[in-house]
Amino acid sequence: MSTSILTSLSLALDSIKAHRLRSFLTLLGVVIGVASVILVGAGIEGLGVTAEETTSKAFGAESYLLAQIANVGRLTPKQRAARLRNNRQLRRDDLTFLRASTGNEVLYSPYSQRIEDVKRDERLLEACSVIGVAAVLAEIRDVGVVDGRFFTEQEERNKAFVAVVGDDIRNYFFPGASPLGQTIKVRGYDFLIIGVQEKLGSNFGRSQDNSVYIPDTTFEKLYGQPKSMSIFARAKPGSGLTLDEALEETRGAMRIRNHLGPKKEDNFDFLTPDSIRGFVDNILGLIRVVVVPVTLISLVVGGIVIMNIMLVSVTERTKEIGIRKSLGARHSDILVQILAESFVISLLGGLLGISIAWGLVEFITSVFDIKMKITPPYVILAVFVSSGVGLISGWYPAQKAAKLDPIEALRAD
Repeated sequence: MSTSILTSLSLALDSIKAHRLRSFLTLLGVVIGVASVILVGAGIEGLGVTAEETTSKAFGAESYLLAQIANVGRLTPKQRAARLRNNRQLRRDDLTFLRASTGNEVLYSPYSQRIEDVKRDERLLEACSVIGVAAVLAEIRDVGVVDGRFFTEQEERNKAFVAVVGDDIRNYFFPGASPLGQTIKVRGYDFLIIGVQEKLGSNFGRSQDNSVYIPDTTFEKLYGQPKSMSIFARAKPGSGLTLDEALEETRGAMRIRNHLGPKKEDNFDFLTPDSIRGFVDNILGLIRVVVVPVTLISLVVGGIVIMNIMLVSVTERTKEIGIRKSLGARHSDILVQILAESFVISLLGGLLGISIAWGLVEFITSVFDIKMKITPPYVILAVFVSSGVGLISGWYPAQKAAKLDPIEALRAD
């Protein structure tokens, strides 16, 4: 680094120290802008982490879903209507065929869902998810049961009125106590609680802890055989199949069952963990595109403040600049001095903004149990933009100072 730049940086620091209040107020815009960018970035990345964890818990890392329409969130209304026309509804006969043809290598469970109010004594919890599944779903989707157990194949065959409930139901009806051995009412029937699923949290604002898992045979007893069911599947332990290989086994069996020729498209749909992650990434990408530029506007505002303050500073130091130029200071020396001061102010603001954002993230995650994650790209973006704003904002005042006529400057009051 040249002596001229070092001198300019030293003069910039001296000027900032000499006008502490003004410098602080100048820093404030940059501090708020940088902290905003990093906090928004941490929130977006935290949302991604939460979605990833929730998807893994709720869907399973190695499972996939077969349904008439599975990728609802990624389809336009026109595409969805076309699939409704083309795709067959899945029935129990399809499940029986899959188990008979590929059951040695792939595990299958039906999955039917109804929204229902759950009651106990005089209390009512509205809009819970009553889900009919096979006992093997616990293995297919790695369902975490933190208290009790999942129901067995024997209970499934016997159409037992047993249930595994979500964390919301436990907390609502049995706060501070274990619900095992207690009963809840679904559609007027008493269900014995035999297990509690681990807390999943919410997914895009919708709670995933208000579920009631019951045997699919019992589900049919309550609601009749569904017009169309979904089917969860996973490669059988010990089969040696990967997720993609197991999915291809299922696809091949379904194409044979539906008499589809080589050139015909599938008339059924699949959903995998990767497709869910892709959908989530698309949403987060859209949020980034919309929200991050908005937060960067605050840095532009901070840059305008820096420019105004630097113009005031140049006016105050007109005589000083005149003396320096009369003693031989070059155009570039004055330019670098003013730019250095503007750059140092914005850089200090950026570093202070990072520190504040870091502290706020730690506080929010510990106190409010909200996931936030600071990542290097957002830190680099905030520092780069803040430093750039400082240089750009200081350019006009620096040019104005450098072009001052030394004689006119010395006459200034």
